[in-house]
Amino acid sequence: MVTIPEYYEGKNVLITGATGFMGKVLLEKLLRSCPGVKAAYVLVRPKAGQAPEARIADMINCKLFDRLREEQPDFAEKIVAVNSDLTQPDLDLSTEDQETLTGCINIVFHCAATIRFNEPLKDAMQLNVLATQKMVNLAHRMKHLEVFIHVSTAYAHCDRELIEEVVYPPPVDYRKLIDTLEWMDDKLVSLMTPKLLGERPNTYTYTKALAEQLIQQECGNLNVAIIRPSIVGASWKEPFPGWIDNFNGPSGIFIALRNNFLDLCDAYRWMDDKLVSLMTPKLLGERPNTYTYTKALAEQLIQQECGNLNVAIIRPSIVGASWKEPFPGWIDNFNGPSGIFIAAFRRPNVNLTTNHLINQYWIAVSHKAPAFLYDLFLRMSGREPRNALVCCMPVFLSTEYCINMTFKTNPLEQAFRRPNVNLRSNPFTNQYWTTVSHTLPALLYDGFLMLTGQKPRMMKTIARLHKAMMVLEYFTSHSWVWNMDNVTMLMNQMGSEDKKAFNIDVRQLHWAEYMENYCMGTKKYVLNEELSGLPAARKHLTKLRNIRYTFNTILVVFIWRIFIARSQMARNIWYFVVSLCFKFLSYFRASSTMRY
Repeated sequence: MVTIPEYYEGKNVLITGATGFMGKVLLEKLLRSCPGVKAAYVLVRPKAGQAPEARIADMINCKLFDRLREEQPDFAEKIVAVNSDLTQPDLDLSTEDQETLTGCINIVFHCAATIRFNEPLKDAMQLNVLATQKMVNLAHRMKHLEVFIHVSTAYAHCDRELIEEVVYPPPVDYRKLIDTLEWMDDKLVSLMTPKLLGERPNTYTYTKALAEQLIQQECGNLNVAIIRPSIVGASWKEPFPGWIDNFNGPSGIFIALRNNFLDLCDAYRWMDDKLVSLMTPKLLGERPNTYTYTKALAEQLIQQECGNLNVAIIRPSIVGASWKEPFPGWIDNFNGPSGIFIAAFRRPNVNLTTNHLINQYWIAVSHKAPAFLYDLFLRMSGREPRNALVCCMPVFLSTEYCINMTFKTNPLEQAFRRPNVNLRSNPFTNQYWTTVSHTLPALLYDGFLMLTGQKPRMMKTIARLHKAMMVLEYFTSHSWVWNMDNVTMLMNQMGSEDKKAFNIDVRQLHWAEYMENYCMGTKKYVLNEELSGLPAARKHLTKLRNIRYTFNTILVVFIWRIFIARSQMARNIWYFVVSLCFKFLSYFRASSTMRY
């Protein structure tokens, strides 16, 4: 079977959108992993007084191409910049360029598109639909074309809950819409847009669906593949982890979080996870967890597929420490009872009860409350809290925890506030914390700037960030199921070498590590901050923490003086709570000096 690099040997490739994030990554990967590529033609328009050749020269000087530059110093000779504008008739190609492309191109990657979600419908149609039509027309004239690859989006048909690997009929015929938009003015189009979009959230997904229909209708005898990427983030492994060079999608949100311009957002919900979580209790039945359920399925699988194999099924009980061999008591992990034995941070005491309510009461009184109080003591002494996390959360790294720890360990050099991430799915709670944590601090800071004779800016910044959040809200608060039979078939047909060089199996992705690399990538590659500045940034973050604690203390005292101090009962409760805290802290000081 021919490998992917062997297939590309001696082939000429045409790429649109090569100066965008997806196009850049594609170009770098193609030239690095398929060194036999003869030439990569890229359609580029002049911009800001720069010719296409100059834009490409600037692009390949970025860090993304460093690895390729080391492995193939002469790679730039394979890149051919072609002056073109996809919005113009005939793509604004000269006669000579048209003859060159139609005579030598073997593979077309059409990546160019507008990715602005709130693009006016006319502009989105021009870039996402009409430009695709022109590319298909050009492809029909190519004498040696083998495949036309169109990059769409996984959300092209986001009005459906189940999205299969087929082209669905759009709500309107793209030809009729093109003809209609020609004579309509912009005001009339904007009035008509919500009705046209229907249940789709924006013109981006709408025009991407129309582009898929166009390709299906006009591809003729071309070999066509439609690729539907999901939300695009930083690189996973290649050319190096965490590479990103723009503020689009999650990247801008991450940078805002690092500065704490935003400190919460709606919870991410993916359709497959949500559906599975909803139907899991029904599937489990009387079984307590997925571990026992899947173990039962595995036994059935062995029984059904063992054939003439001699099979023995071993069913061990709870695995603890070794009994006698290699020596009594050997254990090397926190699984099962071991973690419970080690978890005590107070004087050990074991109580076994069968009453659920009594059990929950003692968990709250003996575990959670002391843990929160001890974390308060740690905060007051300038250390990082930990026990509430251990007592009240499952022992795994959640998305929130990973992002928070990365932001606090590797902060930005000019953070506005101390970063904090909370994912919430309740819109009312989200709106409350948005007002308290975003709008009010921005108003106070703008007031300070005005008093000092400076121009206020924070409310404008917050408004822009909230607008970006609203653009993504539809995708973070809805869920879908995607069928991926063709992707699975493709992975199964790839050889071992191709699977290693062109890994598309995201099941191998370690999300905690990826999120850390993503956050670090925004710092290094988008904001161009050096790691040498981390010590100063951490000191700045400590200063922000102290300011926050001081402000919160003043706020509590103020509320106490205004609302609580007038009530004798409130004063008695306050004195009781304070004395209890002092007794508890005294207990920890005394217990820390004890020797057993």
